[in-house]
Amino acid sequence: MTQEERKPVAVIGERELAMGMRLIGFQETFIHTGIEGARELTKMVESGKYSMILASQELRRHLSTQSKAALERTLEPLVVFLPTPGSEEEGESVNALAKRVLGISIDTMGSTSTKLVH
Repeated sequence: MTQEERKPVAVIGERELAMGMRLIGFQETFIHTGIEGARELTKMVESGKYSMILASQELRRHLSTQSKAALERTLEPLVVFLPTPGSEEEGESVNALAKRVLGISIDTMGSTSTKLVH
């Protein structure tokens, strides 16, 4: 796949999330919240323009049950919900994401662990 054929990653959610992601290099960032944000997220998924969409966990609450189920099944684009900065809610765990995307459980993969060293 050439550079021109690669689809961008998009970020959608609250101002803090969108601006924070823009600061670390994401170009396609959109500030939307509530029901309007959920509608925009749906449009982004249906557009086929993005390879991945990082969306605020808050937007997930405004999606219908059917939309949530559809987003959990789609791999193109892959939609990952992120917790809102400063919130106490948790996003999708790495294990849940691996199971959904790859069909494997990383909890059961070997007994050795890898530690990150700062």
